[in-house]
Amino acid sequence: MVLRAKAADWVRGDRGFAAMVRQPMSARRLAYIRLSNCVRFSKDGFQNGANPRALRVSRKKSGTSRQVYAPEKSLFSLRAMGKVMDYREDIQTPPSRRRPHTMPSQNFFADNVAQVGLNPDKVQALMDRAERDVKEGVLPACQLAIASKGKIAAMATFGAAVQGGIERPATDETFFVAMSATKAITSSALWILIQEGKIDPADKVVKYVPEYGANGKETTTFEHLLIHTAGIPVAPGSFKEWGDRKRRLERFAQWRPDHTPGEKFAYHIHANYWPIAEAIERISGKRLGEFVRERIAEPLGLPDLRIGLPRELQARMADVKWVGEPAKEEEYKKLGVTPPRANMGSINEGVVLEMNDPAVRGADFPAGGLMTTAGDIALFYQALLNDGRAHDGTRIWQSEMLREARRIRSGNLIDPARGMTANRALGIVVAGGDGKANLRGFGRTNSAEAFGHPGFGGQIGWADPATGISFGYLTNGFDRNDLREGRRSVAVCSLAGACAE
Repeated sequence: MVLRAKAADWVRGDRGFAAMVRQPMSARRLAYIRLSNCVRFSKDGFQNGANPRALRVSRKKSGTSRQVYAPEKSLFSLRAMGKVMDYREDIQTPPSRRRPHTMPSQNFFADNVAQVGLNPDKVQALMDRAERDVKEGVLPACQLAIASKGKIAAMATFGAAVQGGIERPATDETFFVAMSATKAITSSALWILIQEGKIDPADKVVKYVPEYGANGKETTTFEHLLIHTAGIPVAPGSFKEWGDRKRRLERFAQWRPDHTPGEKFAYHIHANYWPIAEAIERISGKRLGEFVRERIAEPLGLPDLRIGLPRELQARMADVKWVGEPAKEEEYKKLGVTPPRANMGSINEGVVLEMNDPAVRGADFPAGGLMTTAGDIALFYQALLNDGRAHDGTRIWQSEMLREARRIRSGNLIDPARGMTANRALGIVVAGGDGKANLRGFGRTNSAEAFGHPGFGGQIGWADPATGISFGYLTNGFDRNDLREGRRSVAVCSLAGACAE
């Protein structure tokens, strides 16, 4: 089928030419515009308020032409950085290019940035900052999405990644591993059981997981686990062991707390979420990934929000890789900080690379096994901002449950790694008003009420009730330079937090 573009305006801007074409076509098909003899193309998602999602997909050379594929939806623009010789108004839909995959449905995307109350220039600055690390070769790929008023205002994916054993351009349909940003999702699954009266944060873990009650852990409660005061911050156990139920139950009994549960805060890498997930599975009778899919992802209309990735979907997964060189010791001394990963214990390069193992990807790992898109993360947090309701009004979390979930429960306990109050709620972090939100996984522009959970390697997920903005950022490039990673996270979070008009 060939359709004709009836209107095209060439706009000369400070970055080159832009072809603006309005397409009244269906959302789930692909089209391409052929611009002959152009030097180079890149995204131009915000000129005149265009939705940037319309600008990714793939590039394909054909003789002297480049074919730039984009979804047939609403307004989109393509920028030709070079002399434009001609513009052919052929809009074709090659059947072989149509995509069977799911991702956030088209109805979750705003027609333009301003529609959901965000500033197009500020959103463009956010996208430019995210793309910079890929352009400069610091990261192989990254993906980000910013949402407001229940819709994604902008989503973009930059770079390339090994997917299904083949290195190819990453797209908005590429999955990334969210690492500890997973903890917010697993915690929200527990919130459902709490509001149903099936479990209480004050309950002792041994009530549901008797195997945990050994070596001084008998008094540990679920609140201790959720706010990282259980005393098992670096308890041994690998991603692979979680997939072996017999082995993980053995681990429960082996672990010995560093202190009396509830006495001190120390960030737990992953062991605290093992008994949480075990309790969810025993109470619900479902695997954690199945529970999340049925009770959270599907009601939200987000089938790609997954803890545990089935083999048939793993070809969409970006392989993780380590990049860069560690920061020098004098850089830490100059800043007066301890290396952020100094106490990470069981997290090392080899363990992180286990995330490329198909068995690990499918194992429903509760503290780091969320494999999804940045758009799905942003929309998950939109539901939390929408009083626990899905886009169609379906209630998933009760209002009172969300108020309790966001209440700081760690009191004045200090995070020893950062020398500041921990600000831990029920499985999530609260930004706080002490000027140190940038050290808790947020930016310098977030309000004190912002909440979420970051993930190892620079993964990000948060929501800000003050602005209604939610944000997701994912990368497959694990930077050995943790100072650079931290600066990057603060930069994109700060830009995202300031995008409201």
